[in-house]
Amino acid sequence: MRPRAAFTENHESVPIASGAQAVDESQELIEVGAADCFIDLGALHIPILTGPARSGDRLPTMSATSAIEVDGLVRRFGEFTAVDDVSFTVEPGELFGFLGPNGAGKTTTISILCTLLRPSGGAARVAGFDVATEPGSVRSSIGLVFQELTLDDYLTGMQNLRFHAVLYGYPSAEVADRAAPLLEMVGLSDRADQQVRFYSGGMKRRLEIARGLLHSPRVLFLDEPTIGLDPQTRVHIWEYVDTLRQREKTTMFLTTHYMDEAERCDRIAIIDQGKIVAIDTPDALKDSVGDDTVTLMTSDDAAALEQIKTALGITGELTEDGLRLRVPEGESFVPRLFEHLTVEVQNVSMHRPSLDDVFIKYTGRDIRDAEAGGMDRLKSNPMVRGFRKAGN
Repeated sequence: MRPRAAFTENHESVPIASGAQAVDESQELIEVGAADCFIDLGALHIPILTGPARSGDRLPTMSATSAIEVDGLVRRFGEFTAVDDVSFTVEPGELFGFLGPNGAGKTTTISILCTLLRPSGGAARVAGFDVATEPGSVRSSIGLVFQELTLDDYLTGMQNLRFHAVLYGYPSAEVADRAAPLLEMVGLSDRADQQVRFYSGGMKRRLEIARGLLHSPRVLFLDEPTIGLDPQTRVHIWEYVDTLRQREKTTMFLTTHYMDEAERCDRIAIIDQGKIVAIDTPDALKDSVGDDTVTLMTSDDAAALEQIKTALGITGELTEDGLRLRVPEGESFVPRLFEHLTVEVQNVSMHRPSLDDVFIKYTGRDIRDAEAGGMDRLKSNPMVRGFRKAGN
């Protein structure tokens, strides 16, 4: 193993990949080539990954109307279309969610918006910059939390943040003042000087969120930020994200296949097989599904069905679970129901449309079935096949 440079109080030297980029012409993937070189965190203050400054470059400015604007975006891998004519906008300060199964096109879309992948067609602007013609300006305006952990396990939490600051040209004298409140917000102040390899998975994810916000991005992308974490840790992660949203006022773009996470979003776009099939607030999407479902178990369901039809003009259906009624505003309907029934009611339950119901309505299947189909779709991707073949 190659030895690492020593860290000192004022000048910390760390290994880094070179800033040179290479493009795979067949797939148009943007890559960063590795190199055995070191950066002095105390001496170097130029943006390495954002590219050299050019005359005429604009300062990052938010679009007058939207933080993200996507129009007819397409991404193909050979004959396989991963993103198919996708259009949407995200407003400044909004928590916008992409809900869909694995293989739906969520990560591919984020990769394009973060300039990690080139579009095959259409246009997109992030923080007012075109992703195709102004990639350096886009990168300097965004933060990104990947699905996979990308921290250096042998650096401390604070050193990981300092390393990130160098990449964005953040003055080293200001890093501590910026990092300290972020570490406090994600509950890692007491672990700042500990190597990341001793962190739990949840702690690493929290550090990555803090790192993504270190340079005060206009837009923070969260690509499946809680995947692989236990339910309790997922709840804690979202508590930190909510705190950060309130304090930082940052636009956030989330991809997820968890319904409870999608519920937190201001708006959701449901994406399936590379296409957006619905987009609106969670409540509006659920309202689009239809009425609430009230289920009754009585001493005589057939008699109850007839009494409800006569008194309230509502036609229900007899099922194995009892008498099922579909009505608007189920909570206010249930008290009225008892006023007109003479048979004994043994049990009553109400079900409002959920995002699962929304997904089924717009895709024709639940998200678990879509997950399985998405994996088959991924396997048909020529890029994935190429990777699998190379691995063999």
